[in-house]
Amino acid sequence: MKLKFLLLGIVLSVSSAYAQDYFPKNDGVKTENTNYTVFKNARIHVDPKTTIENGMFAIQDGKITAVGKNISIPKNSIVVDLAGKEVYPSFIDLYSSFGIGKPKRVEGGNGPQYDANREGFYWNDHIRPETNAVAHFKYDADEAKKLLEAGFGAVNTHVPDGIVRGSGMLVALTPEVSEGDRILDDRSAQYLSFDKSVLSRQSYPTSLMGATALIRQTYIDADWYAKGNAKNKDLALEALNNNKNLVQIFASDNLLNEFRADKVGDEFGIQYVLLGSGKEYQRLDKVKSSNATYIIPLKFPAAFDVEDPYLTKHLGLEEMREWNQAPSNLAMLEEQKIPFTITTHDIDPAKDFKSNLMKAMEFGLTKEAALAALTTIPARTLGQEGKIGTIKEGAWANFLITSGDFFDKETTLFENWIQGEKKVLNSMDVTDITGKYDLKLDGKTYTLAITGEPAKPNAEVTLDETKIGSKLSISENWMNLLISSPDTTKTEFIRLVANVPTNSKNFSGKAILPGGRETRFEATMKDAKKEDEKKDEEKKEEDNTRELIAVTYPNVAYGFKERPEQEDVLFKNATVWTSEDEGVLENTDVLVKDGKIVKVGTDLNVGRAKIIDATGKHLTAGIIDEHSHIAASDINEAGHNSSAEVTMEDVVDPTDINIYRNLAGGVTTIQLLHGSANPIGGRSAILKLKWGAPADDLIFEQAPPFIKFALGENVKQSNWSGNRFPQTRMGVEQVFIDYFSRAKAYEKEKQAAGDNFRKDLEMETLVEILNGERFITSHSYIQSEINMLMNVAEMFDFNINTFTHILEGYKVADKMKEHGVGASTFSDWWAYKYEVNDAIPYNAAIMNDVGITVAINSDDAEMSRRLNQEAAKSVKYGGMSEEDAWKMVTINPAKLLHVDDLVGSIKTGKQADLVLWNDHPLSIYAVPEKTMVEGVVYFDKDRDLELRKEIQKERSSLVSQMLKEKNSGVKTQPVKKKEKQHVHCDLLEAVK
Repeated sequence: MKLKFLLLGIVLSVSSAYAQDYFPKNDGVKTENTNYTVFKNARIHVDPKTTIENGMFAIQDGKITAVGKNISIPKNSIVVDLAGKEVYPSFIDLYSSFGIGKPKRVEGGNGPQYDANREGFYWNDHIRPETNAVAHFKYDADEAKKLLEAGFGAVNTHVPDGIVRGSGMLVALTPEVSEGDRILDDRSAQYLSFDKSVLSRQSYPTSLMGATALIRQTYIDADWYAKGNAKNKDLALEALNNNKNLVQIFASDNLLNEFRADKVGDEFGIQYVLLGSGKEYQRLDKVKSSNATYIIPLKFPAAFDVEDPYLTKHLGLEEMREWNQAPSNLAMLEEQKIPFTITTHDIDPAKDFKSNLMKAMEFGLTKEAALAALTTIPARTLGQEGKIGTIKEGAWANFLITSGDFFDKETTLFENWIQGEKKVLNSMDVTDITGKYDLKLDGKTYTLAITGEPAKPNAEVTLDETKIGSKLSISENWMNLLISSPDTTKTEFIRLVANVPTNSKNFSGKAILPGGRETRFEATMKDAKKEDEKKDEEKKEEDNTRELIAVTYPNVAYGFKERPEQEDVLFKNATVWTSEDEGVLENTDVLVKDGKIVKVGTDLNVGRAKIIDATGKHLTAGIIDEHSHIAASDINEAGHNSSAEVTMEDVVDPTDINIYRNLAGGVTTIQLLHGSANPIGGRSAILKLKWGAPADDLIFEQAPPFIKFALGENVKQSNWSGNRFPQTRMGVEQVFIDYFSRAKAYEKEKQAAGDNFRKDLEMETLVEILNGERFITSHSYIQSEINMLMNVAEMFDFNINTFTHILEGYKVADKMKEHGVGASTFSDWWAYKYEVNDAIPYNAAIMNDVGITVAINSDDAEMSRRLNQEAAKSVKYGGMSEEDAWKMVTINPAKLLHVDDLVGSIKTGKQADLVLWNDHPLSIYAVPEKTMVEGVVYFDKDRDLELRKEIQKERSSLVSQMLKEKNSGVKTQPVKKKEKQHVHCDLLEAVK
């Protein structure tokens, strides 16, 4: 027994010692508050699924000590009666920069900065995992006030700067405590983004694809560093490795970037928590398959001011739809059971949070899901489940006291308790007199409508539908109402005063009329049930005016309501341009089954295939554009003279309307090329134009890998400012020699080092070229440079696959033939800059006659829609046969891309990428009636004509909705005319 008491004494003494206060106190005597505060008779929302009616809970020392229907009340307790009130857990915001000063952009420098300016850290300044929010934090009382008034008790804050941003902190919004006491977790999460740091001028990366590649390389280097392979100390990589077990929050600014971030995370076994864009409803299948928890900003676009019909023509359907659909985003996420939290990021929590939350609920978000998104889900995401976001024993005493259901528009938030500290927002002692009353005064019956918060009510008085001026105030249950005299010819006032009884629907008091005569008045609340019914009718009427537009794939004009599927199709009696030795076949049938061409002949058996009468029409293989820049969010990574580590596959934009327009022009396959900002550009993306599919589904999986090289004015920065090497054509040659020499050395070292070798994405790509595993498409103009690059390739024992543009190819066609390189050229572009002065329209025909595989490309979103006409020009310029001209946009580019065994011609066993034309395909009058990719019709002329009518009808409906919104007094945003962006090789900014 003595041993038991001794052990108990040791435990108590250790516990007591652990809790000892070691700070001196010089401003008074030391006291310790050991009292409890007990709250009773409240409706307690323990969590989103659990509610206790007339419940009780106790708090002490900042924590909840007990909660239930009935709990024991300790003797040293302050008891608060919350009869008629409700209690909720205080809310949690997972994405914030609260208390963190906005980083200031570094100034200085006359030109680009190519190297890092920090020693002892990673080679790129935009990787800053060593940043710790605690070191930058300072409690912001003004911002805290806004968050507290919105119902928040804790925020996860960070320094919003850089690609890898370092660790954040979870901080309580407790007003009157020390900074240290507010910190709930000093390393709560690691934050990332695609945005560069403003604290460095380092150029790389200049693009989204560069940022993506940099993240990949950083993860690779961190793993290599962790294994002890580095000779130098790198504080950034050490911090990244130290942070790898934290929650990883990735900030993105649009839906496509959310998917891009998730893809990178999947590559490295990291499940990011994703800051959403509010547009997740547009691709719920992809959102759900990410398995991510989303942090959703509670921000909705304002309606546009569409009164000016001419200006409204410049408003895109996509923008109009977003206004209509965005408020339904949270409800759709809830319906799909996708975990999400709600953030005040990018809104004013005091002005916008509650109203936007109410709007989301009007569009279907349930109260339970809303509460979970603000409490239990963010707590669980941060590993703080049971500590915050709930009313349970042992949790922090972070809770709200409200007048009723928090998610009711009229509910008042009285108090927000944080860590057991009370923050009074509205007095609970004020009687709530909001409502509509019959006010009987001096023989007249007025209508008195009282709205607003109980402590700050507003009054509107009407008499026979005439509004009477009024001013209302209430203090300690005494109401004072000043109203103007009903006689509008006189400036006189009636003063009303009354003591309002608690929990009463009626009140009466004294009225002092003009002239000093006193009388009585009575205010009787109108039938609440009838008023509610009236409100419901008004709400129903309002809801009926906001017709929700259905989401399409993609969610822009001409998108599909449902993704199209493969069909078995028999084209009957067509003129078939095979692009094979068989040439052009008259009155021929082509059978498509399971996405492939299974038979070409006459009088073919139908089976269950859909029959398309192609009599008098022409059937061709789909056009292939060897050089395209459509369907991309970026074109150039210009931060280095080599960007072999980046890939266009990371920036595919499946929502680009140019995909649909190209399909309408008969294009089915493109090579999405990096631009020409540097000698060694980025890796290509070979795409099938599957309109409505997500980005990954557009990738032509069977196509071999390609990369873009470039020569000429662009790479030496002749047409824009810059001091990056190279600045001359001689320097361009040295870049190639240097990089390939390094790549050979890299491969040799890699083979010798084994598993301890540092993987370099840039060098890996160049090694693939040396080993014949990746093909080069090179931007080219001048014959001397064309010869130079072939010589460099032969020096390192590989071949250039394709010269694109190649406008002086006719000068060196014999050498090109000897080297084995193909050509992808323009039909008749010339003299648009100095280095193309010698271009001629006979170029394609001359190279073709020499025996070079020649294709006609676009490098332009407009030209690509008419590549059939571009091919036809070689019939005029050079006398090329029609069949050979047609091959330059079908089988020849397929050969250049090494996919000619799959596409580019009409042949049994090939993929069914087909176009049905209404006329001779080389005619300027020819229009595709159907464009098929792998047996799926992605463009149909009849559907297109119907869609035009539907789009006009939809626009008209949305304009009406927006006009009604403006007429109701809601603030609108102006329509801004957007200049069309021309996307070519030399575009340096992001595609808009």
